[in-house]
Amino acid sequence: MSSQNGDEEDRTDGSPKAGLSERRAQLNRKLDDIRAVEEKAARKSQSSSSGYAQAMKLSSEFIAGVLVGAGIGWVADQWFGTSPLGLIVFLLLGFAAGVLNVLRSAGVVEDQDARIQREKDAQNDRSD
Repeated sequence: MSSQNGDEEDRTDGSPKAGLSERRAQLNRKLDDIRAVEEKAARKSQSSSSGYAQAMKLSSEFIAGVLVGAGIGWVADQWFGTSPLGLIVFLLLGFAAGVLNVLRSAGVVEDQDARIQREKDAQNDRSD
């Protein structure tokens, strides 16, 4: 008698149910892994810092991006003799970098490494 829980009888059977049971078990394992990672990330973000500390972190990352961009622009202007052009361009680039850092820290934008790993996992799943 076969059960719907993926017992050994279903897998050794050779019937279509055996393949379905095995694929279902693989899918359940992958979903459990994904849930564990998401729960770990949620616990980390909730317990890592208070609201004030999080606000200070986000604001400092934004200000750092703007200041670094302005500094690079000022140095480029002094070096190449292009008075306001380098400062304006790099100030805007610093602003964009600051916004991107804030979005990454807030968890709105996914890190590139995590996105690449997720895409590789999806490709591996399709090839199986």
